[in-house]
Amino acid sequence: METRTLGRTGRPVSVIGLGCWQLGGDWGAVGEDDAMSVLHAAVDAGVTFLDTADVYGDGRSETLVGRLLRERPGAELTVATKMGRRADPHAPESFTLDAFRGWLDRSRANLGVGTIDLVQLHCPPTPVFSSDRVFDDLDTLVDEKVIAAYGVSVETVDEALTAIARPNVASVQIILNAFRRKPLDQVLPAALAAGVGIIARVPLASGLLSGKYDESTTFAADDHRSYNRHGEAFDVGETFSGVPYDVGIRAAQQIALFTPQGATTAQLALRWIIDQPGVSTVIPGARTGDQAKANAGAADLPALSEDVLRALRDVYDDSIREHVHDRW
Repeated sequence: METRTLGRTGRPVSVIGLGCWQLGGDWGAVGEDDAMSVLHAAVDAGVTFLDTADVYGDGRSETLVGRLLRERPGAELTVATKMGRRADPHAPESFTLDAFRGWLDRSRANLGVGTIDLVQLHCPPTPVFSSDRVFDDLDTLVDEKVIAAYGVSVETVDEALTAIARPNVASVQIILNAFRRKPLDQVLPAALAAGVGIIARVPLASGLLSGKYDESTTFAADDHRSYNRHGEAFDVGETFSGVPYDVGIRAAQQIALFTPQGATTAQLALRWIIDQPGVSTVIPGARTGDQAKANAGAADLPALSEDVLRALRDVYDDSIREHVHDRW
C-alpha cells in the first residue's frame, strides 16, 4: 500500500484509509463481530489510517477502534477522531476549551489512548473557522499532549480555505469524489502549497459510485440514505454527496462504463481520488471485510488515463455540476 505524509502531522498514512462511520451507526445495523472483521481486514490489506468520530454510534465506533488498537499493537496505525457534534447548542459559543477537554476525555477513554493522533473539528458552525480563540485552545491541547495534532472537517470550499490559512491546522477533511469536484479548483492546490493534508471523505457518494444501485434499491429506515435524503437530519451533502438520487444513478451508470478490466466501479472511483494532486488519503467505509479489502485494492490500480479522466469530467459537467457545484 502506498503511503503519503498526512500534512503537518508528519505521519505516513495509507492512501486508502477506512472511514468508521458505518461501524457506529447511521448505515443500518452492523454487529460487533462484523465491525471487527471490517477493521482487521482493512489492516490486513495495508490500511494504516482510521477515521472515526465521537458521535458515530455515540462512541461505539471509537470503542471498536480502541479494541482494534489493543488487538493489533504492532500495526503502526494512525487514528483520527472528531469532536463538536455533541455541542448543545451546536453554536460557535459552545466550542470552548472546557468543552474540548470533556469531549476528548471521553474519546481517549473510548480509544484507550493517552494522546489522540489527530482530532478534527466536526463540521462546526462556519464562524468557528475564523475564531482565534478556538485555535489557541487547540494549540493548548497539543502542548498538553492531549492531542498530537488537529485538523478540521468541513462542508464548504470557503471553510476549507479559511482553515488551510491557519498555521497549525494539520489536515482538512472534505467531500471529494467524481460527483464533488469543486475542491480541485482551489482547495487541493492551496493545501498542497501550505503542506496541509487532505482527507477525502464520502468518496463513493454514499455508495452511488459503486455502480451497484438502481432506481429500485431501498435502504433501511435507520440508514441516512433513507432518513437524510433531503437533509432532514444534517447537511444533505453528506448523503449521496447532495446529488438527487435518480440523477446520481444515471451518472454512475455512465461512469461504470469506464471501469478497467478486472476492477470494480468503486475501485475506479477511489483511484480517481488518489490521482488528484494534494490528496493524502481517502476514507471509504465498509460493512464487510470483503468490502474493506476490495476498497484497499484500489491503490493497486494504475493511474487513470487522460481519456478516462476526460470522460469522468464530462459526466460531471453534463449531469452533476448544476446540482452541487455552487452549493458547497
